[in-house]
Amino acid sequence: MKDNSTGFSIKNWSEDDQPREKLFAKGKNTLSDAELVAILIGSGSRNESAVELSKRILVSVDYNLNDLGRRGVKELMRFKGIGFAKAITITAALELGRRRKAEVGIDKKRITSSASVFDLMHPLIGELPHEEFWAIYLNNSNKVLQSQQLSKGGITGTLVDVRLVLKNALSLGATAIILAHNHPSGTVTPSTADKDLTKKMKRGAESLDIKVLDHVVIADAAYFSFADEGLL
Repeated sequence: MKDNSTGFSIKNWSEDDQPREKLFAKGKNTLSDAELVAILIGSGSRNESAVELSKRILVSVDYNLNDLGRRGVKELMRFKGIGFAKAITITAALELGRRRKAEVGIDKKRITSSASVFDLMHPLIGELPHEEFWAIYLNNSNKVLQSQQLSKGGITGTLVDVRLVLKNALSLGATAIILAHNHPSGTVTPSTADKDLTKKMKRGAESLDIKVLDHVVIADAAYFSFADEGLL
């Protein structure tokens, strides 16, 4: 039998303590991260309110929403009070947020610096638990023609077909390419394989009169630019 005597349901809180009512009455910006997550999960347990449960989840990632976005459904379900449906809801909401950031980045069509590459690509690959390699194809005004995932690998690496990159560049009429990939480990220091691939890509592109302007290694909150460091 369901026991409603504990009063931990959101419906039983005072109006000021109800995240949904607070959002409606005072606006979304007035809510804490924990209150927003509490709206997603809807309820807590007999001994813990939804907000308290949300705080416990956020404490586990030092209140870093990017880190929370990396948690899989099974990891979220390890928290007492989080079942399959709640874990799926949290995961879906964070994924929508990531995609929203990605769309904002894609609207920045012109690449002007390594920082603009980071702004474009971080929403797409900065928070991933696996490595992905992308190419950004540009016209002669450095405007983005297309950003394309070339490969998807594991935690430690991925493989890239140089011929495919150049074939795509020719089909798009691109005059320049920027390479980008992420390091799930958090370090942005390029590996020997990263350096070798960059050299190989640059040699191949030059034979087709296409420039490789940069190769940017992206982590959660930092990046490494081959161009900035004089490695191109």
